[in-house]
Amino acid sequence: MIVSAPAPANEVFKALVALLKLAETPVEIINNHEDECKLELSELHPLLSSNDDDPKTKTTTLIGWTACIKRLCQSTVLWDAQRSLQVEEWIQASATALLNDSSIPDFTPHQQAFVDKVNAHFLESDQTYLVGDYATAADVAVAMWLYQHAGGNQTLEQAVEAWQTSILANPIIQSVLTTTMTAPPASSNVIISKLQEWNIEFTQYNHVKCMTVEELVQNVPMPEQHADTESHTKNLLLKDKKHGLFLVTTKPDTVFNTRALGKLLGLAGKVNMRMADEPTLKETLGAEPGSVGPLAIVNNTEKNVTLVLDQALLDLNKIHSHPLDNTCSVVLTPTALQEYLSNAEANVVVVDFAAEADASGGGEATAKQGGQAKKAVNKDKKQTEKGQTLLALQWKKDENFAMWYSDVIVLSEMISYYDISGCYILRPWSYKIWELTQEWFNSEIQKLGVENSYFPLFVSKDRLEKEKDHVEGFAPEVAWVTKSGETELAKHIAIRPTSETIMYPAFADWISSHRDLPLKLNQWSNVVRWEFKYPTPFLRSREFLWQEGHTVHSTYEEAMEMVMQALDLYRRVYEELLAVPVVPGYKSEKEKFAGGDTTTTVEAYVPGSGRAIQGATSHNLGQNFGKMFDITFQDEGGKTQVAWQTSWGLTTRTIGVMVMVHGDDTGLVMPPRVAPLQAVIVPIVSKKFSREEANPYCEAILEDLKAAGIRAKFDDRTMYNPGWKYNHWEQKGVPIRIEVGPRDVEQKQARIVLRYNGEKLDMRVEGLGETLKEKLEDIQHSMFEKAKEVRDQHLVQVTEWKDFVPNLEKNNLVLTPWCGGQHTDWEEWVKETSREESLKLHGEGEEDERTSTSLAAKTLCIPFEQPPIPEGTKCIASDIPATCWILWGRSY
Repeated sequence: MIVSAPAPANEVFKALVALLKLAETPVEIINNHEDECKLELSELHPLLSSNDDDPKTKTTTLIGWTACIKRLCQSTVLWDAQRSLQVEEWIQASATALLNDSSIPDFTPHQQAFVDKVNAHFLESDQTYLVGDYATAADVAVAMWLYQHAGGNQTLEQAVEAWQTSILANPIIQSVLTTTMTAPPASSNVIISKLQEWNIEFTQYNHVKCMTVEELVQNVPMPEQHADTESHTKNLLLKDKKHGLFLVTTKPDTVFNTRALGKLLGLAGKVNMRMADEPTLKETLGAEPGSVGPLAIVNNTEKNVTLVLDQALLDLNKIHSHPLDNTCSVVLTPTALQEYLSNAEANVVVVDFAAEADASGGGEATAKQGGQAKKAVNKDKKQTEKGQTLLALQWKKDENFAMWYSDVIVLSEMISYYDISGCYILRPWSYKIWELTQEWFNSEIQKLGVENSYFPLFVSKDRLEKEKDHVEGFAPEVAWVTKSGETELAKHIAIRPTSETIMYPAFADWISSHRDLPLKLNQWSNVVRWEFKYPTPFLRSREFLWQEGHTVHSTYEEAMEMVMQALDLYRRVYEELLAVPVVPGYKSEKEKFAGGDTTTTVEAYVPGSGRAIQGATSHNLGQNFGKMFDITFQDEGGKTQVAWQTSWGLTTRTIGVMVMVHGDDTGLVMPPRVAPLQAVIVPIVSKKFSREEANPYCEAILEDLKAAGIRAKFDDRTMYNPGWKYNHWEQKGVPIRIEVGPRDVEQKQARIVLRYNGEKLDMRVEGLGETLKEKLEDIQHSMFEKAKEVRDQHLVQVTEWKDFVPNLEKNNLVLTPWCGGQHTDWEEWVKETSREESLKLHGEGEEDERTSTSLAAKTLCIPFEQPPIPEGTKCIASDIPATCWILWGRSY
């Protein structure tokens, strides 16, 4: 999709960019100085395509701000279909008034008349927005154009200022307002193509041709206000006969000694690095002299170049680098750079040159790029261990939990981001965890007489809406199929948000007698729930994997027994497989499954964020769905009865919970029972210990481990040194690393390193498989006990309201006396009051309704295990006599 902007567009065009981001529409923006905004849509046309080799396209051209905005937003909440004309009128009026003379800072009479119209709208009506009851594309465009025209200095009434402030406070709009608009480079550039293909955010600008880093710094200086937070890069391709090629990327003023670089990288033996020649530069990186940068590593298809990154660059806000063209530069955040390098599967080592210079007393670089090198500037940096690989985590767990989590799951190769927001690619490392969970769960449900099956992905609108309470619970999240090609479907089809309404008509056909019961089915599938809260991989996504069990019984008691059996399996998944402690209990009436009778749950605690998270739920549906779908049977006396039903589900959220509970500042920490690899063998090869000597010894260990049932791997890759491998497998969380050196072979032993606590042990190789099998069980138990101890430290009892929010602020789960799960009004009171008091403590006025990390408390469950309630104890909120204890917390 290509958008062309008119001549004055660089600033006013930001409104369209913001709308594109809010509507999650991928575009390529070109400022070609046309007279009017033009949108060109180029799409594959399936009806015209004769074969895959000759695809046909359909091109649509739209001209004008209103037409373009409508086309990009009309299928989203940004376009109120019922008030489409009003939205169009506001956009057209503001574009006509504000964009024709946008270079003039003061309002013309025509523009002032439009401002007066906006003022009058809010003064003469009680509306919060320009159109309808929520913000539309009209609010975004008008608010941004008003602000950009006069830098926010226009005269607006108080109500209008409040409206404009609320619109511009959106984080996406804020980021667009503070970003310099630039045209993207030609897509023929391989680096730009990869950035676009991988959906990585970047900006690009042109400048004079610069052959050296000194010319670049002199001719293209950083803006004064960003001098300490942004930087160009200095890049040297070095070659060592024994150890290979190294692309060293640093800040322009970083000094390093090539003779010491080998030591920093942990290279064994003699190191003699020299500048690589021009043919080598072209052959390995596809770069001409003067145009190389870290992004060129994507051309290294042979994977024979190690990228050495300066830690000082990763501590900046923005990094500027040539995209194989020394007349322009690409600007990336360190996070964007690390995503690029991860997608490129580059071999990366991060080195803190500044810290090393201090430790060695400085020293002049022997490799310089034209002219005298400057002294390195020592700043307060994040410290990185020598030899860290794959771009070590840039965030600490206790400093920025959300960014740490994102770093961990990407760098450990668990997920990759996709070009549809809220959808993610599960890479083999995470999918194997799901497979191991499936394997265990299938064996357990088969013991209960549950059989696997599969039902269709789609559900008709009539079926979905048959159970009113059920559909109301899911309605905002349902995704609909409305077209087949260009043809509108006569009846819209929903993509399953859950499968009750898909399965139960079939159940009604299959069941007629008590002899047909119980019916116990399970399916492993994907579901789609079009979340409007901010998505988080594994925790809250628009498509996720799960198992859903559905059973039919002749009595309530049998159904309730099934509910509890399923819930106990979920408890065991978390506690026995993932080593995560949970609290089992009942959901309140407000939180129970829509259309169900009773909902039970297991609730986990994430210490890094101080939040609870619903682990899994099991529902007694009563006879609600049986009555709705006519699921009846003849009992032994020949009387027609309505069946009792259950449903229960577990999702890939389990993986995210495991990561958050156990991960550390190095990466994943895997519980052995779900670790894709439980042990990895790394030989310490050197001149004194060749691969020919190491390999047979390591392979024998590997066979012994596999014979003992241990998932193990011998890392015999020749292109990576042992230090790189150590860090790689630590980041992926492998429970046990086995190191083998010449002394180990002599003594018939191996060095064992435990991931979860760093302990190192020397063990005899004879019978090592059985020994490590026991050790893995010890690790599993220890990880659970450690997590339980932390959870229990944050589970407190509170009986007075004055202590409630202060304990939430301490990242605690709060157990309070309660007047009963049916009191939804008091439950809502606690939620809103805790939100208000927390916002006040944080000095904030309101929170984003889309946030998945609200400051408000919510009920987690009424725990099965209830402490005694002293006589006369009152509910913490209503002052009504308490009937139970209920668990509260801030939740995902």
